[in-house]
Amino acid sequence: MSQLNPTLITFIFYIIAMVGIGLYAYKATTDFSDYILGGRSLGSVVTALSAGASDMSGWLLMGLPGAIYLSGLSEAWIAIGLVIGAWLNWYLVAGRLRVHTEIQNNALTLPDYFTSRFGDRKRVLRLISAVVILIFFAIYCASGMVAGARLFESLFGWNYTTALWIGAIATITYVCIGGFLAISWTDTFQAGLMIFALLLAPIMTYIAIGDNAQQVTTVIESVRPLAHNLLSDLSVVAILSSMAWGLGYFGQPHILVRFMAADSVKSIPAARRIGMTWMILCLSGAVAVGYLGIAYFNIHPEHAAIVTANPETVFMELTKILFNPWITGIILAAILAAVMSTLSCQLLVCSSALTEDLYKAFLRKNASQKELVWVGRFMVLAIAVLAIVLASNPDSKVLGLVAYAWAGFGAAFGPLIILSLFWKRMTLNGAIVGIIVGAVTVIVWKNTMASTGLYEIIPGFILSLISIVVVSLLGKRPEKDVVERFEQADELYKKEMAELKSK
Repeated sequence: MSQLNPTLITFIFYIIAMVGIGLYAYKATTDFSDYILGGRSLGSVVTALSAGASDMSGWLLMGLPGAIYLSGLSEAWIAIGLVIGAWLNWYLVAGRLRVHTEIQNNALTLPDYFTSRFGDRKRVLRLISAVVILIFFAIYCASGMVAGARLFESLFGWNYTTALWIGAIATITYVCIGGFLAISWTDTFQAGLMIFALLLAPIMTYIAIGDNAQQVTTVIESVRPLAHNLLSDLSVVAILSSMAWGLGYFGQPHILVRFMAADSVKSIPAARRIGMTWMILCLSGAVAVGYLGIAYFNIHPEHAAIVTANPETVFMELTKILFNPWITGIILAAILAAVMSTLSCQLLVCSSALTEDLYKAFLRKNASQKELVWVGRFMVLAIAVLAIVLASNPDSKVLGLVAYAWAGFGAAFGPLIILSLFWKRMTLNGAIVGIIVGAVTVIVWKNTMASTGLYEIIPGFILSLISIVVVSLLGKRPEKDVVERFEQADELYKKEMAELKSK
């Protein structure tokens, strides 16, 4: 245990630093807008890195390397799909959403934006979208809890339940205290930690194997002959299912909220370049860790027992074996960073849905800003406890939980977001039906059609898109004021982008 003390000390300092940032952000949080959207004050760098860190949860350092270790490079289709989807999300959605949410009564949440965008006076769309957020984020938050628990369990030998609670408490503390600003500032630091770890770990693994590319290839081929093959007997359905992860970006509330919080639409292009560079480097590092891990643990079978039992520990085990305990603490803190960055944003988005879209909208319309901030903090605790309950099964797999929640959001909100920003003919009824069809399709497909091998986001996204278009065209045209707000936002976006290009 003495060997792990430096690692434990490093973790303690890391957690203290994150809570310290939360305390600092507490002073800058004066109203509910600050608490859930940071007063729309994020610059290019913070927008890019906080979006990336909140996107790449524990699956980046656990789920993806584990999948590559188990199946080879054929699992990299997920990473390829994510890169394409993320770029399209930045290019098509980010700037427009920033402008549209401001024009639509300065909407602070997605349900708030939908309500104004479609003139939802009865608030049906607000209620449905808030419920969908709560259902799928409860699952998503549980994946973060599982990843954090696995980390503490592996490093310090704690039992799963103890590890689960300690990881959760660390995150809950700074979210409750500092809100969105704390999350965005800590995410920026955590993004740096993650890329450092994912670039350094594969380099050290490669050197440890023998610093010989031919040796690496020979060893891997002797163990898994098809590990280097991107196709590797994959069916068209399997490849499409992996790449379809990219569709999910258009509907992820915890990523979209970063676009809404940018200080200006003019910050988006620079943020896109920064964010995509960071993402490609991180994904490449994660794939390399899993791939090189195949060779390393075949050469050193005496270290392979833990990874054989649970491939999702491959990054952690390589780090513990190859690095000095002090460096191990810094690198493995990257997993905690990945977990905390995503989990914190998810908790806040859930809190926002409960506070802004349910509590204020239906129970306390005249609630003060101070009251809303404290209700928001209480809601963070409530959602966290629910996620802990869902994550209490020690057999839970990070990638499986993430895949389900990712599909749910992508299918329920993705088509809705895209069409709401590009198609002024879209109607309120079309939006309502689209959300319901997308969410229900994912749930039904996951529980009845999983044996087909087709990722549930594909039928969910397609059916949601078709439903929105058909119902909108069959119904009455949107009211005049709804169309005018859309046109105002669209013209403002085009004007600002033209000014940016002219400089």
